[in-house]
Order: sequence, then structure tokens, then C-alpha cells
Amino acid sequence: MSASPTSADTFARLCRARDRLREVHDRTLTIDEVARDASMSPFQFIRRFTAFFGDTPHQFRIQARVDRARELLALGGHSVTDVCMEVGFSSLGSFSDLFARRVGMPPSAYRRHACAMVTVPGMLPTTLFPGCLLLMPAAFAILEKQAAGAPVTLDA
Repeated sequence: MSASPTSADTFARLCRARDRLREVHDRTLTIDEVARDASMSPFQFIRRFTAFFGDTPHQFRIQARVDRARELLALGGHSVTDVCMEVGFSSLGSFSDLFARRVGMPPSAYRRHACAMVTVPGMLPTTLFPGCLLLMPAAFAILEKQAAGAPVTLDA
């Protein structure tokens, strides 16, 4: 199947593939399987995925695992070893090394740092969220007011 790299169908298939790659629990998932599900050859899939999302599927999946590990460590209810296994790594040493290279500190130090910032148990501190996510509630409130026809004022 030869679809243009910017077709809506290609983009939708790549988005579904990206969602599948985010599933850190599926350790048996291969690039060949994801490419087949996206109706592309593995080479074509890797090339198009990289063009659309800026990372190879492999790098994207590693980052998804690191992001999930950060979340689990910040919540504080898991040991580093449990997190390592939960996000699909089989070696604590390679997980800790990769985590430290990607995040800037070892998992145990990250957990201590994140847990020290938690003010409400079970919720991540806002300093661990990207800034754009912190602005979303205000943006949605403005959109709801606009949809209701209410005047929008920005409180300082």
C-alpha cells in the first residue's frame, strides 16, 4: 500500500501505532508487529514514524517506559526494582543507567526528590508536570465560558 506520507489515513495508523508503543506492559511487542498493524513494511514504518513524531519507534518506546517509571517513582509506593520490572526492563543495572542518562539522576534519587515534593498523597506534584499541562484547566474554563456566551475575564 503506497499512501502519501501526509494522508489522514497514514497519520491515523501511525497514531494508533504510537498508542500501542506506549503500552509498557507488553514486553513481547515487536516493531514488525506494529508495522504490520499499521499496514507498512518495518522500514517504511520506522521512516514515517520518525518523520511524524521526531523519534524512532524504539526511542519513543524507551521514553514511554522512562516516563511511566518517573510517575511510579514519584507516587512513592514502589521500590526501584518493582518499577524496573513494571515498565518492562529485566536488568536493574541497565534500567538505572538509562534512567539516570535520560532524567539526570538515578531512580532512587529521583524518587526521594519527587516524594519530598508531594503534598497530597497519591497525586504528583505540579512541579513534575510540563508547564503546558498546568495551563490546560484555565484554557478549558475559558473555552467553556465562551461556549456558554459568558464574558471572559483573565484574573491576575
